[in-house]
Amino acid sequence: MKRAALISLAAFTASCAVSGAVATTQAPETAHDPVPAAPYTPAESGRDEPEGLAYDKVADIDFPVQVVSRPGDEISYVPTKRGLVYTLNGNQLGETPVLDLSRRVSKAQEQGLLSMLLTDDPRVAFISYTAGNGDTVLSEFRFADDGSLDASSERVLFRLGQPAKNHNGGMLQMADGRIFLSLGDGGGAGDTFGNAQNINTFYGGIITLSPTGDPAPTLFAYGLRNPWRFWIDRGLLYIADVGQDAYEEINVVRLEPGQNFGWPITEGRHCYRPAEHCDATGTVFPVLELEHGDEGACSITGGVVYRGTAIPELDGFYLYSDYCAGFLRGFRYLGDGELETEDWTDSAGVAGRVTGFGVDGAGEVYVATTTALYRIVAGR
Repeated sequence: MKRAALISLAAFTASCAVSGAVATTQAPETAHDPVPAAPYTPAESGRDEPEGLAYDKVADIDFPVQVVSRPGDEISYVPTKRGLVYTLNGNQLGETPVLDLSRRVSKAQEQGLLSMLLTDDPRVAFISYTAGNGDTVLSEFRFADDGSLDASSERVLFRLGQPAKNHNGGMLQMADGRIFLSLGDGGGAGDTFGNAQNINTFYGGIITLSPTGDPAPTLFAYGLRNPWRFWIDRGLLYIADVGQDAYEEINVVRLEPGQNFGWPITEGRHCYRPAEHCDATGTVFPVLELEHGDEGACSITGGVVYRGTAIPELDGFYLYSDYCAGFLRGFRYLGDGELETEDWTDSAGVAGRVTGFGVDGAGEVYVATTTALYRIVAGR
């Protein structure tokens, strides 16, 4: 296990600004305040600190993207990019899908069934997917008496046309009684369609909407390129935003609306466009950036905060990886951009092309790759 020293985010100042630059909204002053938590010490568990983390293979499966469950439930669900959803009970993956949307879902490039959300209502599940015509769709499905999800019960809550087959975002979370959905900038390269700094569009942002679909969705955050995965934990929003040519980034902010994450003015903590066009006023900068070439990194894969009990040393750590590099890293957010970082790749190894993370009903964490599903366990 590699333990890094505490790191902090230095203040970023753009080189210069030009008149007519896109206006931005000033981020809240509390954007990087921590949520207080008691520090962990190994003596609290009565066990030695683990020597690292390891992967326990659960199943071979084609392109899983998540594991989702309600807290305390024994049954979890594993959605796949191809449009199938399976149950997971312990280490036992269901043999047949409980939902089959394969004929409704476009699977081209970064499209597919992208996320699933369970709420306090045990009768329904929410699915984010790409329709056959390329639209992003968020729908409610109802559970049948046999525990399957009834494909015929679909109720569409949100639909948005997509101009390209990449940067679709698609992650679902829930907080304060509202659904959060991430959306990419519309695709192409360099914000081709000029969406990410346009607060009159949903592209390149995170939106919120009611589980009933009424009132209309609202834009919660913007200035994102492709927030494939984000996570909400104890009032903090963790966003892993996929970069363009040089940098991947992770943002940690208070769960407050109106924050601008900079794309395409900035990529990571750097000006993306030439310096004379870089007015970064009001931009929220990432607490962590990952340079391309770092162990082959190319596309950040977030990421969940560990709140399980099997590995108490991990409590509060945000775990993340990269689609190309496949490492296993994490950090505790300590506030004001300060992080306690860890790298468990030496002990865990490289699982493969990491597509997502997930959490079961006990709070234990899973890693999904293009070909398999793994549970994270302690290497003691």
